[in-house]
Amino acid sequence: MVLDAPAGAHDFLVLFGDESESRAQLVSDDTGRPVLRMGGYMTARGTVIDERLWTVRESVRRGDRIRLRLGRAVP
Repeated sequence: MVLDAPAGAHDFLVLFGDESESRAQLVSDDTGRPVLRMGGYMTARGTVIDERLWTVRESVRRGDRIRLRLGRAVP
């Protein structure tokens, strides 16, 4: 998954294609590597998705935006 987010913002809103949304935070794990904490949310069909952590495989800054390429979910 690739996310486009405001550069420098550690907390931002993620909008999904079904019009549901979740808050996300770019944080560091115990080793200092970046991870994305995606808050829990409910899909448009009523499915509850619990909070998850995702590894960040790549981050590229372009002006006032940052593109995050996510890896696997952290168990």
